[in-house]
Formats: sequence, C-alpha cells, structure tokens
Amino acid sequence: MPVVSTSPLIKTYTLDEFWELPEPKDGSKLELIAGVLYMSPPPNFTHSITASDLVTLFANHLYNIQDRGRLFVPRAALWTGPATYVEPDLFYVSAQTLAQTDRRKPDKADLVVEIISPSTAIYDRNTKADTYAALGVRELWLVDTSNEIIEVRNLLPNENCYDIGVVFRRGERIESKVLPTFTPSVSQICDAAKS
Repeated sequence: MPVVSTSPLIKTYTLDEFWELPEPKDGSKLELIAGVLYMSPPPNFTHSITASDLVTLFANHLYNIQDRGRLFVPRAALWTGPATYVEPDLFYVSAQTLAQTDRRKPDKADLVVEIISPSTAIYDRNTKADTYAALGVRELWLVDTSNEIIEVRNLLPNENCYDIGVVFRRGERIESKVLPTFTPSVSQICDAAKS
C-alpha cells in the first residue's frame, strides 16, 4: 500500500519551485509544508464518499442557520509564506475570518476536516495537524471511518498547538466549539461511507 512520503533527500522547495513540479500521473496529491514536499496517494472511493457526505452535512447546517461563512471542498488550499501549501479534505471559514483573508492566497480557516486512511494517518495526525495549528486553525476534525471514530482537537489559547482532543465513537454526536449547533452523529458519517 502506498503511503505518504517526503522528498528522499529532504530537498526544500519554494512555492515557485513547487508550482513548476509536474502533476503526478497517478493522481497523487502534492503538498508543501515549510519547504518540504509531501506526496500522498489519491483518495479511494470510501474517502470520496465520506468527503461528499460531510460536505452535504456541513452545507445543509450552514444554510439552515443562515451562516455567512464559506465551506471549501477538496482541491481548495491553505497557504502561507513562501513555503507552505496544503489541501485539506474540507474546511470552513467564518464570515469574520473570511473578511481578514487574502483571497489570492487564503491562509486562514476556522475548522479543518481530514479524512484518515491507513496510508495517510500519521501524516494527517501529526505533520498536517501541526501545520494547521501553526496556521491558527481553531478546530481540527480527524475522521476515521475504518475505526468508526472522529477526533476533534481545539487550538489552545495563545499557543500554536492543539489540545489532546476528544474522540467521538459510534452512537455519539460530535461536539464542535467552532460550530456549537452542528452535532452530526459518528454513526451517520461512518455508515454512509460503507453503504
């Protein structure tokens, strides 16, 4: 099974050099974190179904509460400085944060969702999580449909790191500090990926 990998000699890249790289022929995703190039395998169908269902759940909720923020879907990116460019599985930006965001180079989000797979678990839980914390993302959801858990981490006040997180399991409803009225069930998210 392919796994996320970095450059073999840990060559660092600038964003300009990153843009010059050819698209991987197998559909793998390239990301740049602090100048280090990461390549992850393309998502499988279960991952895509989960992303699709989460987009629907988030979008319906935001519409119902008349939230003026924005939901960004796969291939939308967060980038900062001259050497970081990451593509979350999906992310939410509140209207307040959106007003402070450079629309040419979005570098802010309030909530990021990463869908965990065996090939990306360590990368998503560590490298990308640390990157989101450094970017000031207030809340991170790590969705693991294989193990039927969703971990929610919140940014510690005045720090660039997350708390230890809360793990929600089958039969439980997710609790969000960023979107406190949004409480989808873990079962609902995980079951949809299996059908």
